[in-house]
Amino acid sequence: MRVALTYNLKPQASTAPRPDYFAEWDDSATIEAVSTALAGGGREVVGIEADRDLAEKLKRVRPDIVFNIAEGIDSPSRESQVPVICEMLEIPYTGSDAFTLAACLNKARAKEIMSFHRVSTPPFRVMASPDEPLNGMRFPVIVKPLWEGSSMGIRDDAVVETADALPARLGRILEEYRQPALVESYLDGREFTAALLGNGDEVRVLPLVEIDFATLPAGARRIYSWEAKWVWDRPEAPLKIFSCPAAVKVGLRRDIEEVCTRAYRALGCRDWCRIDVRLDGDAAPHVIELNPLPGILPDPDENSCFPKAARAAGMNYGELVREVLRIACRRCGLNGEGAR
Repeated sequence: MRVALTYNLKPQASTAPRPDYFAEWDDSATIEAVSTALAGGGREVVGIEADRDLAEKLKRVRPDIVFNIAEGIDSPSRESQVPVICEMLEIPYTGSDAFTLAACLNKARAKEIMSFHRVSTPPFRVMASPDEPLNGMRFPVIVKPLWEGSSMGIRDDAVVETADALPARLGRILEEYRQPALVESYLDGREFTAALLGNGDEVRVLPLVEIDFATLPAGARRIYSWEAKWVWDRPEAPLKIFSCPAAVKVGLRRDIEEVCTRAYRALGCRDWCRIDVRLDGDAAPHVIELNPLPGILPDPDENSCFPKAARAAGMNYGELVREVLRIACRRCGLNGEGAR
């Protein structure tokens, strides 16, 4: 079986318009770790940078399946780029389709779909001007870019307590990220991340990860902010911010698993997805967002939710990667040799 690994490599140095511009892209260590995990068992792995020549590269390689971890380039629908090209070339690929990836990246669209399917998610507004009134919502709220990932734009000051403070926060998002802002009711309860694998009736939730905000510096907000993910948490001094398996009662665990599974199905997720959940004042879980293209850092000492949940379930890094491939091959009707 020939497997093409599509990725976007984080540049060592760049003249990007923002310091966090390439935050979603993978470093060489992650790409090499995924490639190593896929190799063996009769599989040939070909790494392909998912740039503007991707279609021609795939035509030359003609893989049996694409293992996709590419985040895409310069578009609100950037995560859909690899799936669209694969579908045009009739090449099977891992993960969710173009629609699901685009819908999940757009936080408001995902929340609209969840609301239609009665999946609990906090109330929200999309705002394109700092002067818009926040009618029908109560403070505090959290303000985020509409279509970014990796905590981009979610600084430690993202939670807004008053109407007077809202215009400045909105203006910063609109100016720096050149996109509307999602204004969402802020829930001050516990936060969890769920890693899901599978399709149809075989979707399963791996052990829950809880975000331990007590590990953040004194005075920091109880959010998994850009600072918490990229500034305060460093390889040489990692935060002990993740607890897995999370210490939760059976009833709450089942409630979280249920709401995440319903969100997974409502958005049409395939193969795998990471889902962030926050509790309200009554300890009821609400889905914050879905990431059907989850990060998978290979180093166990680094904070990466999906591999951490997999290890708690008894899977090492290589086994996790190969399990995603196996699930996708089964969905696509491929056997281990690439034949249908």
